[in-house]
Amino acid sequence: MTGGTYYRTYSNSGSGPTSEADPASISGFRLDKYLVTVGRFRQFVAAWSDGYYPASGSGVHTYLNDGLGLVNSGARSGDAGDGGGEYESGWSTSWNSYLAPTDTNLTSCSPYATWTGSAGSQESLPIDCVNWYESYAFCIWDGGFLPSEAEWEYAAAGGSQQREYPWGSTPPPAACPATGCSYAIWNCDYPSGATGCSEVASLAPVGTTTLGAGLWGQFDLAGEVWEWALDWSAAYVSPCADCADLTASSARAVRGGSFASPTAYLSNLFPPSRGSYGPVGRGDSGNGNGFRCSRAP
Repeated sequence: MTGGTYYRTYSNSGSGPTSEADPASISGFRLDKYLVTVGRFRQFVAAWSDGYYPASGSGVHTYLNDGLGLVNSGARSGDAGDGGGEYESGWSTSWNSYLAPTDTNLTSCSPYATWTGSAGSQESLPIDCVNWYESYAFCIWDGGFLPSEAEWEYAAAGGSQQREYPWGSTPPPAACPATGCSYAIWNCDYPSGATGCSEVASLAPVGTTTLGAGLWGQFDLAGEVWEWALDWSAAYVSPCADCADLTASSARAVRGGSFASPTAYLSNLFPPSRGSYGPVGRGDSGNGNGFRCSRAP
């Protein structure tokens, strides 16, 4: 997708963005069209079972800043960030112990866990119940990296269009399985209306939201599952030019809401909701965390 400048904080009720603050400039990059599915993640689990761990320092946006990667917007005098200082440090081998994509862990957010011990009917559902380290390691293994908050929001907001919803300003109809679930999977409406969440059946195969694609074609940027971002959770630092907050705190950022987000919440998602979760966490019985990867342009 084409890079540009936008405001990370804004309001939009369908008539264009207002109350703009916290500008960010983003270089061109690619963001996966779909959330990572159970089937894709199964391949990574097999590699991990065979001894795969990311190389030290891998996963950096090396096409930026002469190979140094994203600027650490959280850097302060005396802070060490993730161990790297003013730029990305990439994967630390001290994190290897946090990789544990076992059947037990990947089903720990039951009854909404999408993982199954062997391939079955849920391979096209988004993987959930993954921690931040597993998400980051998967993206490295798959040739990419976790998107920064600014990158993720740039895609979800349609860049400088700063949309009300990822797809524009059309409120998603409440009816489901009619056109409502073609925009977003939310409010426990999938697959047959707002009758309450019904275990894993409340999550849809990726790409179900055929009318809900963002400006650059990504699906499920609102609802479905919360998505891990690279950043630690902290207040925005402005200005931001190819930045991420890499100064350690208690939680990493998650974005975009989930299948259980109520209608009122979805209507207030943009600017996108900023959630947070401890990096070793997998979500809970109401929210299993998922992710998608970003890549060099």
